Amino acid sequence: MALYNDLPVFKDVYKLTLRIFELTMGFSREFKHSLGQDMKRDCLTLLRDIYRINRSHNKAPLFDAFLDDFELLKLEIRLCADLKLLSLVRQAELMELTDTIGKQITGWRNSSSGA
Repeated sequence: MALYNDLPVFKDVYKLTLRIFELTMGFSREFKHSLGQDMKRDCLTLLRDIYRINRSHNKAPLFDAFLDDFELLKLEIRLCADLKLLSLVRQAELMELTDTIGKQITGWRNSSSGA
């Protein structure tokens, strides 16, 4: 079994987490302590989920938990875009990362269910 921090999906979620932490530093006070805090917490939850998936023998419920948490973060990113808290460049960068992460998790889940 690979170490969780060597997994490409972990590296991409970590990169997304860094981007979210950087992004939320620039939020106004109104959003920094509400939406910003929630987004940071949700990113850390995703990192924790990957660790748990990697070490578990029964991965299916953990993949479901990851996907639930991931969907919530994607909705928060969309909300940031709608509130004009993100530039188009940042929005595109985050969407590209979330697409990549989604594909990797789906592939990992599919390969785990067949094993």
